[in-house]
Amino acid sequence: MKALQNLFDSLKPNFEKGGKWEKFYTLYEGHRTIAFAPDLVTGTKGTQIKDAVDLKRVMITVVIAMVPTLLFGILNVGHQHFLAVGEEATWLDKALIGALAVLPVLIVSYAVGLLTEFTFCVIRNHPISEGYLVTGMLIALVMPPTIPLWQVALATIFAVVIGKEVFGGTGMNILNVAMTARAFLYFAYPAQISGDQVWTYLGDKTPVDGFSGATALSVVYDAGVTGTQATQALSQHNSVLGEGIYSFYNMFMGWIPGSIGETSTLMALIGAAILIGTGVASWKIIASGFAGAYAMGLLMNLLAVNEYMALPPQYHWVMGGLAFGVVFMATDPVSAAQTETGKWIYGFLIGVLTIIIRVSNPAYPEGIMLAVLLMNVFAPLIDYYVVKANKKRRLQRATV
Repeated sequence: MKALQNLFDSLKPNFEKGGKWEKFYTLYEGHRTIAFAPDLVTGTKGTQIKDAVDLKRVMITVVIAMVPTLLFGILNVGHQHFLAVGEEATWLDKALIGALAVLPVLIVSYAVGLLTEFTFCVIRNHPISEGYLVTGMLIALVMPPTIPLWQVALATIFAVVIGKEVFGGTGMNILNVAMTARAFLYFAYPAQISGDQVWTYLGDKTPVDGFSGATALSVVYDAGVTGTQATQALSQHNSVLGEGIYSFYNMFMGWIPGSIGETSTLMALIGAAILIGTGVASWKIIASGFAGAYAMGLLMNLLAVNEYMALPPQYHWVMGGLAFGVVFMATDPVSAAQTETGKWIYGFLIGVLTIIIRVSNPAYPEGIMLAVLLMNVFAPLIDYYVVKANKKRRLQRATV
């Protein structure tokens, strides 16, 4: 480490004011502070608050919380591949096949996103932010493993520029950047990411009877149309992957086809435990998000006019990307509500809207994407009225 520090110190004069690379100082400082504390300090005299938690450490904590979903996603991609071709395989074989599909998506997301951010940092002479350490992985995890890499690159550029940099960069964006990337692809290239059909095989169609199959959400919607009991339709759904692929257990564990990181509710809950335990994410948003989905599911049961509306509420927790979205997207500290009461309202409405969109509009089989983006827009309004209500109560208690 001493040799690395000496290297950075020897290069520093070239990046300082007057140096031949001074316009790239932000890039130098951003990479240096990955390994070493910055040279800038708040002061040398007086009382100073010392805390090891800074933006880098917070972002790294979120990345660590997402590692279980990434590793499981890699394994599940390989698992679904071998199910589709009808071959037995070891866990190592599944992991290797999954890695060959997932890692290129992750690499493109990070490479293109960081290059875009570095470009803006140099142009604006802004310091490099660590926010993209999280965003880069989130973008990859919300993509299907068969997504064309050029689409990943295009969506990443769009999300970073339109969803973040036009608002002023990290800490200023009003929309979750990763969800913005997915929304861009959803509306620009729906054939690869529409949500009603999923991949089942990493290759051409020849070895298998079907190349894609209905998602769990589409199976339930079809059950509502035909009048088949929704839970029965899920448990008996027969695809190239075999009967029972959409059992409650399989959906909770994540052994189903879908986007890379969203299939496993269990892995999302492990990530939630890490985020809550370290104080990085608000447990209020997570708890209220699941509660809102369950409450709306119960209400749909009471008003049920088809089998989809009669689906037991707990099934909504394990279907689609609800758990992943509530844990990793809704809790974004920039685009989420900031007041404590507002967090309850914000998370609850995300859960409610997700179920409403799922059940009432077959054009959007998965509702979490639109629910999060919509509530990102309304989060400042929620905080405004919460603060206004607090001021009103305090004025009523005030004495002259």
